[in-house]
Order: sequence, then structure tokens, then C-alpha cells
Amino acid sequence: MEKISIQLEKVFGFIPKEEIYGYAAKCESAQEMLHKGTGKGNDFLGWLNLPSSITEEFLNDVLATAESLRSKCEVVVVAGIGGSYLGAKAVIDALSNTFSWMQNDGNPKVLFAGHNISEDYLSELMALLQTKSFGIINISKSGTTTETALAFRLLKTLLEEKVGKEEARTRIVAITDAKRGALRTLSTQEGYKTYVIPDNVGGRYSVLTPVGLLPIAVAGFDIKQFVAGAVAMEEQCATSFEENPAALYAATRNALYAQGKKIEILVNYHPKLHFVSEWWKQLYGESEGKENVGIFPASVDLTTDLHSMGQWIQQGERTIFETVISIAQPKETVVIPQDEENLDGLNFLAGKRVDQVNKMAELGTQIAHVDGGVPNLKIVLPELNEYYIGQLLYFFEKGCGISGYVLGINPFDQPGVEDYKRNMFALLEKPGYEEASAAIRKRL
Repeated sequence: MEKISIQLEKVFGFIPKEEIYGYAAKCESAQEMLHKGTGKGNDFLGWLNLPSSITEEFLNDVLATAESLRSKCEVVVVAGIGGSYLGAKAVIDALSNTFSWMQNDGNPKVLFAGHNISEDYLSELMALLQTKSFGIINISKSGTTTETALAFRLLKTLLEEKVGKEEARTRIVAITDAKRGALRTLSTQEGYKTYVIPDNVGGRYSVLTPVGLLPIAVAGFDIKQFVAGAVAMEEQCATSFEENPAALYAATRNALYAQGKKIEILVNYHPKLHFVSEWWKQLYGESEGKENVGIFPASVDLTTDLHSMGQWIQQGERTIFETVISIAQPKETVVIPQDEENLDGLNFLAGKRVDQVNKMAELGTQIAHVDGGVPNLKIVLPELNEYYIGQLLYFFEKGCGISGYVLGINPFDQPGVEDYKRNMFALLEKPGYEEASAAIRKRL
């Protein structure tokens, strides 16, 4: 099988190849810290060799649970936030028919909740579920994350009202801590099927745990191929600097950052990859954005966003670089027809595939942006399937770990995330927050 590749040629005009390769020692040191567990956050390195540790027996168990839900449910709702939903959402959207929500393809529709606190969203979701047979995958280490716990309370109540507590137990799967927390306690009391989120795997690195694998399997996709792709990339990313695409990526982005390129824009020319970008933004934003440093992760869907963000990318402040994800071969073939009247002036494209036009738009845009002062990296996937998506996500995970250590921060914690929670609990007058409630209300 082929592997995804990284192309740096359109960066070398901004930073010489020798300067990027000058980061080899730093990247190799970061790689060593990861594999020896001597760096910051070394208690959260369970993702590092996770793909190769996944057994056939474990995958078969996940597939059996998925099949149980698939046999009972028209809809399966995944309750989770951050890494507890973005990985699954990214893979499912990337592999699904764009219009599967309008089709009965024999697979349950996988929907998401617990990733916002919108009353309208939850009301509309529950109104839909009133008319559907549904199940729930609840994902939370603690079981008390506000957004997810709130959604699960509502969904669990509705499911039990529809089918009764006994049947509801067979349609709820909990993915949580092995021993502790409210969700573990509830799961034991109710007898839910459970999977464990390993203590040493943070949420944004958890797509290859049951957090991602079970929803992806429920949606009907081949998790064995997904894991196989990740295994292949795990092996590739354990090699020397020159052969390690994750190390080359980490070196290039750090070299660009040192030259004042503060914003990385992840670019795709395939709308199915939109949520891959959302997953990537969490991975890099939450991992590197601390201690007042870090590249800001942004994204665009092209060519769509060329008609909105294209002007800024072409001629705005030159603090950006782009990383382009390119799909070498689409699944489908659409040929542009000849038109006798040719009022749209497109007959020069007649007989060409739509993907040929898209590829020339990709190349033309890349040349224009480079000419406009924007360095461009390119990541090429031979096809958009489970195997190559597995490669891509592990590539980004490994690149993030190396890049964070090169940057000198802990890429595995997120201390700033707790600030909004403390303020929210104080404003809601949660028990135990009385002093904080009084203090924050004086500021309003």
C-alpha cells in the first residue's frame, strides 16, 4: 500500500532546505523524548504506540457492539465534546456520501450532541428522535463535563420514556474512565456496555480509542483498515528525520514560525475534509497555544473560500503559511459535456473530468499564493478512504507531539481550558462556588 507524502518544495523559496533540515537535531531530540517518556506531559503518551497495540480481538468486540446498535437504531447519537466527538465526526464526514443524510443507505445516521449548550439544537434533536429508533454513545472520562452531561441527561430520559429502562440499557454505550467518575458509577449501576478511555490518552489524541472507533464502526466504515493505516504511519514516523514525514512537518512549521509566520491555514479542495480541519484545529490549538506562544491554526475549504478569504490570503498581512491536503484520485468520475450554444464559455473544458479542473485550481492557487508571499506545504493522500485517513490523523498527532517539544511547551495539557468553566459555574451558582459567585457578580 502507498503512504501519504509531504511536499516542501514551495517552502524552500522562503526558507532554504538546509535551514529546515537544520531542525533535524531538535526533532530527533523531541522524538527521543516522546519514545523514552522524558518530556513534559509524559503521562499522556498512550497514543504514541496505540495503533500497533490494538488487537484483532478488541476490534471484533467494538464491531460486535456497533452491530448491536446498528440492528436496533435508525439514529445513534454520540454525546461528547472536543476530542470526544471531533475525531469521529472528521472520519465519518470524510468517508460518507455527502448527501447520505437524505438517503436510506442501510446505515444508522450518526448524530452528535453534548458539544454545545444550545437549547434550540437540543430541542430540535429531541423532536427528531421522537420519530426515530435511537441509541446513545456517551463519551466522558468524568461524566460531569457540563455540555455532555446535560445532553446525556436529556437523551437518556427521552430514550427511557420511549422504550423503557430495560431496553434503553441495551441501546446505551458508555466510553469513560476505567474505575472513577460519575459515568463509570452510572454505567455499573445500569449495566451499560462500556469501553475505557485510557488514562494516558488525552481527548484530542483519542480518535484511535473506542472514542473514535465505535462511532466510525456504527456508521458502517472499516475500522480495521483505519487502524491499519495508522499502524503504517506509526512505523513510518519512527524512522530517521529525512524519512519521517511528521518530523519534516514539525521542522518546517517551526522554522516558519521563527520567521514570523504565526498563522497556519489548513487547506483542502474536497468538502468532505471540512471536519478533518476542525479536528486538526483542536489538536494543534489546544496542544501548542500556551505560555504566550504557538502557531494559530486556521482553515479554509477551497475553492469555496477563495470567494471569501482568498483576497486576505493573497494580499493580507504576511504572517501566514498554508498546509494543503490534496486527494490524488477521487472516487467518482464526472466528465464535462459539450454544449452547442456555449453561452457559459466552458466548451474549452468539454471532455475533461471535473477533478482535472479542481486540480488546476489547486495548482494555480498554490502558485498565486506563493507568488503573493505565502509558503505552501502539501500533503498528498492517494485516495480518500479508511486506510489513508488513518495515516493522516496519526501523522498529524505525531507531528504535533514533535512540534510541541521543539517549541518548548507541554503539548499534552490544556490548563487554560478550565478558566471558562470556573466562571460559568460561579455564574450558575454551582454548590462549592459561593465565594467565586460573589466575586464575579461584583465585576458585572
